[in-house]
Amino acid sequence: MNGEAPETRGRFRRAYEITTRWLDQDPYDHINNVVYYSWFDTAVNAFLIGEGLLDPGSSPIVGLVVESGCRYLRPVGFPAPVSVMLRVGHLGNSSVRYELGVFTEGEDIAAALGHFVHVYVDRETRRPVPVPTVWREKLGELQRPQ
Repeated sequence: MNGEAPETRGRFRRAYEITTRWLDQDPYDHINNVVYYSWFDTAVNAFLIGEGLLDPGSSPIVGLVVESGCRYLRPVGFPAPVSVMLRVGHLGNSSVRYELGVFTEGEDIAAALGHFVHVYVDRETRRPVPVPTVWREKLGELQRPQ
């Protein structure tokens, strides 16, 4: 972690509980890296849908992932419940950087840290649009603590 303070649950704003599945584990006896990205996508969209901001089939604006990444700090295996914790690291004019932490049961230090950057675009034209005011209010509640 290069001298950085470890990321703890308390530095995130929302938790989404996910249970690992048999098929998530690879031959190396840990959850395969691609599964983490699915968890990140699930947490971000669960937040947006749960807050009434996004209807995947009809919302006039949609988020396109333009950047993502993950640092794997400790292996996670099957079976294991995990908490995917969410916060907003940056709220721009038409983009949002979502930051995520994967925590195993009973652990306060992240097993993995990831990020997703969405650029919000008009569903039809695919041109960037400003993040709407009501979205800004909800996303502001998730901003990273200082």
